[in-house]
Parts: sequence; structure tokens; C-alpha cells
Amino acid sequence: MITLASGFGAQAQDLCQSIAARCEKHITNQYIPDGQFYRALLQGDEQAEFNLTLFGGTTYRVAACSGETDGILIFNVLDKDNNVLFSNKDQGNAPYWDLAVTNTIDVKVEAGLDPSKAGSGCAVMLIGFKK
Repeated sequence: MITLASGFGAQAQDLCQSIAARCEKHITNQYIPDGQFYRALLQGDEQAEFNLTLFGGTTYRVAACSGETDGILIFNVLDKDNNVLFSNKDQGNAPYWDLAVTNTIDVKVEAGLDPSKAGSGCAVMLIGFKK
């Protein structure tokens, strides 16, 4: 298990820079970014994770990217009991998804590489909330 971090070594940042730029395009001007670039270097079946509080009455956009094209990173949003609330795997590994939150909830977001598309790589996730 790897925890996503908002910053790490310069060498890793260089590896992730183009991925982050592509991922950032998915947080359109309808959304306000939370200001974090969550990044991790993953190999094989490693999972990156981070915890969030999603506030009721808000629509969030989660963008997740890896590799040279979209659709390589699988991400899941889980509740405190580890029930899957959303998985982009069910949506063809969509690089972003909008989550409308009715009630405030603590969640865990897990991300991992699609084993059929990549064996290792930089994972970048961004979160924005609708204006």
C-alpha cells in the first residue's frame, strides 16, 4: 500500500509532470481545484490511497491519470466500511468522474494501474469541486 502524497522528490516530479498536465485538463473551468496534485509511483498491483471528507450538497470531480494516455489508472471511492461507492473500472477506466454528494461523508480513494495496460508508472489524481 502506498499513500498518495502531494509532493515528493524532484526526479519523481519530472516523471509525473506531463501526466499531471494532462490530468489537470480534466478539471475544467466549471470546477475549483483543491490545490493538491496527489502523486505516487506504482508498480504491479500496488495501490495508492488517500482520505477525504466530501461535503454534502457539493459535486466533486475526481481526475486520475497515468501513462501516456487516459484509461490506465483505476480508482475507487470507498466509504468508512470499505464499501465501494464508485469505481471507474465500471466505466471503462474513465479518466475522471463527477460525484454528487448529498450528505457529508468521509471516504478513501484508492488508485492502481490497470494490469492489462501498465506494469508500473506514475499515478496522478486531482480533485475539484463544482463552482
